[in-house]
Amino acid sequence: MPGLFGARCESCGMPLAKDPAPVAGATYCSYCYRDGKFVSPDMTLAQMQALVEEKLREQGMPGFVAKWLARGTPRLRRWSA
Repeated sequence: MPGLFGARCESCGMPLAKDPAPVAGATYCSYCYRDGKFVSPDMTLAQMQALVEEKLREQGMPGFVAKWLARGTPRLRRWSA
């Protein structure tokens, strides 16, 4: 779904423009979806939110901002179905 920064992964929310192995017309990034299936099919929403928050902090995002952005994960297609 296109957002403020273009299309994003419908599993983790990462901008697809930042995907190191992009696929044209993809709905999910290569970190979340490869070879026609989810990389971590048993991952829970809570686990994904924690991972998203962790990765944002690793990139230098302040903790409160990372936590706020991770709260949007439930609205992504993978988790809202």
